[in-house]
Amino acid sequence: MSQPENIIHIIQGQFHVSNRPGDVLATVLGSCVAACLYDPENKVGGMNHFLLPGSDPNAGSNVKYGAHSMEMLINTLIRKGAMRNRIEAQLFGGGNVVKGISRIGESNASFARKFVMDEGLKLTKTDLGGKTGRRVRFNCTTGFAKVQVFNVVEEQPQRPTRPAARPTKPVGEVELF
Repeated sequence: MSQPENIIHIIQGQFHVSNRPGDVLATVLGSCVAACLYDPENKVGGMNHFLLPGSDPNAGSNVKYGAHSMEMLINTLIRKGAMRNRIEAQLFGGGNVVKGISRIGESNASFARKFVMDEGLKLTKTDLGGKTGRRVRFNCTTGFAKVQVFNVVEEQPQRPTRPAARPTKPVGEVELF
C-alpha cells in the first residue's frame, strides 16, 4: 500500500525540507523560480520559491531573494543529512508572464542556473522561461517532480478610467411599455 500524500504548499519567499515519506511540496510559479533539491542516497529533499534574483541590496537575509533562499535550502538539507556532493537540482519557473513588464522571469532563471553551476550541484531537470506559469509538485523522498504548464500571459495592467459622469437631471423622456 502506498504512502498517503501530505501536500505542503510553498508560497513566495518560503522554503521547506523533508525526509518524511509522502511529503509532497507544491507551488505555483510565474516569474518566480522554485529550486527542488534532493539527495538520492539519504532520501531528503526540499523546495524554495524566490521572487528576485541575487541578494538583498539592503544586506538583509531575505528569502525573497534567490541567493539567501538557495543558501537556506542547501543548509537545511545538509542539517537533515544530505551531502552537498550528492545534491541534485531541478529548476522551474522564470516565465515572463506579463507583457510590458520587466523581464524578471529571465533574470530569475539565469540566476538560478548560475547559482547551481557555481555551487557544483548536479542539474538534472529544468523547465524555465517562456511565457507560461507552472504548477510544481515535488516528492521529497523520491525526488520526482511533476510540472503542469498553464497560460497566464496578460496585458500590462491599465490605469483605471473614470466612469462617465452621470447627468444630474434626467435628459429626454422615457417611455415605459
